[in-house]
Amino acid sequence: MNITIVSVGKLKEKYLKMGIDEYAKRLGAYAKIDLVEVADEKAPESLSDADMEIVKKKEADRILAKISSDAYVIALAIEGKMKTSEELAAGMESLMTYGRSKVVFVIGGSLGLHEDVLKRADELLSFSKMTFPHQLMKLVLLEQVYRGFRIMRGEPYHK
Repeated sequence: MNITIVSVGKLKEKYLKMGIDEYAKRLGAYAKIDLVEVADEKAPESLSDADMEIVKKKEADRILAKISSDAYVIALAIEGKMKTSEELAAGMESLMTYGRSKVVFVIGGSLGLHEDVLKRADELLSFSKMTFPHQLMKLVLLEQVYRGFRIMRGEPYHK
């Protein structure tokens, strides 16, 4: 399986980078992992709704340019479906069974994802009703994908 994570913004925090690198390395035994960062749009602290849409649209265009037409896209969105680790594993296993070998997870920027990305997504996934820093979500997502592969293989880890 080829898994790509497209995220908005450059990761600067060393402690997060170390965790992300560790899980990306672990996942290498199960899948080809590609971490793609697209530039975030610089914006002042206070934005009008119209300005927020412009920022999200520019980020969306960068995100969509990184997604191939044959990819199965899972966008992380607060309004998405919450799943257990076992349900995520079963979903990934189902994708592999039915020949969907390219899976792209999308993590938006601080303003979230534009509707163009949400429309392109085959699935919306939520980790919580709470809001998390998008940089932290990359680490959490990688850990859950790794956990999913361990569950699929019946390997000890997920308990």
